[in-house]
Amino acid sequence: MRIIFLLFFSVSIYAQPIRIGLDRLFDEQYAHFIKNKRVGLITNHTGVDSNLCSNIKIFKTKAHLVAIFCPEHGIDGAARADEKIDHSKDRDGIHIYSLHGETRRPTEQMLKDIDVLVYDIQEIGCRSYTYISTLFYAMEEAAKKGIPVVVLDRPNPMGGKVVDGPMLQDKWRSFMGYINIPYCHGMTVAELARFFNAEYKIGCKLHLVPMEGWKRKMTYKETGLAWIPTSPYIPESDTPFFYASTGILGALGVVNIGIGYTLPFKVIGAPWIDGYHLAEKLNSQQLPGVKFVPFYYQPFYGKFAKEQCEGVKIVITDPEIYRPLSVQYMLIGMLKSLYPIQFQAKLNQITDADKSSFCKVNGNSEMLNIILKESFFAWKLIGYEKEAREAFIEKRKRYLLYD
Repeated sequence: MRIIFLLFFSVSIYAQPIRIGLDRLFDEQYAHFIKNKRVGLITNHTGVDSNLCSNIKIFKTKAHLVAIFCPEHGIDGAARADEKIDHSKDRDGIHIYSLHGETRRPTEQMLKDIDVLVYDIQEIGCRSYTYISTLFYAMEEAAKKGIPVVVLDRPNPMGGKVVDGPMLQDKWRSFMGYINIPYCHGMTVAELARFFNAEYKIGCKLHLVPMEGWKRKMTYKETGLAWIPTSPYIPESDTPFFYASTGILGALGVVNIGIGYTLPFKVIGAPWIDGYHLAEKLNSQQLPGVKFVPFYYQPFYGKFAKEQCEGVKIVITDPEIYRPLSVQYMLIGMLKSLYPIQFQAKLNQITDADKSSFCKVNGNSEMLNIILKESFFAWKLIGYEKEAREAFIEKRKRYLLYD
């Protein structure tokens, strides 16, 4: 009987419905944010409610939608990273303004007939993922015009406890990282909007529609919500963990990180790696919440296309204590120490543009200098800016909406 009760109790916890911001916007408590106002909606294909109904369709029937704005990857999420998106119109003739084309900010012309901007996009919890930069650019432009911004909150796929990686130095502030937060910040988009508005003194008239039922310890899978791939290489709800675990390594171009295979960001490999040996060495470091298993594959395209690669698959055993950037820097350090000739050969080919991009994503130049000049640096990078991260965790408390 006790076992049956425990099973029922655990299922009932996961069965509790999560109401995201879009689900709650038209409740009496929040509906006045957009009532009788001309709405500009910043969104893409991820903007669906808990029943998978498009927010565009909802706004057309329940509000006065006059313009749509789309971020990187376009309104349908199909465009490649950095691909320029053109303006267009939807089937009803409503303008879809691109914020990843000629401009990345809404212009005065785009905003002239808008009374309120609504932001509703699923993001992934990483500073370098540009959807949050789009929000912050929009907040800055809206503040100049006195236009309120309403942020409809959605879950951080990694939960609200994973804080890892370096901060962002002002010198490297860019569209790939616009606010001084750790690479993995452990905040929802509404919490980030509060942080940004206060810490950067934007002066935006900001309204938030929080979720109901979400807990900081929840991964996306535990919310029970359906996952819509946020961009071409984020196909599953757990991919954000791995994007933060290998994406920066991928920028160095040393190994394949699953791009061009069926497991983007979840594996690393190269023809010259001994998968068993690499897995053994990585596991000996006893990083929290993770195991590495030997893995063998042939990328269909991209780095080492059609070549037999060996490497490792990253297996997360405990998402709550898993630290993606710790894995990232351990992978970089281990590859350089085990395969110095191949690693150095690739580093010798890095262009100034590659270096600049790496530093923008990473948030500083010091870490690249360490990688280039030192031989055994993994734990040094893992501990980099530990005190600054701890200070951020303390500072962010005033902006959190949950728990």
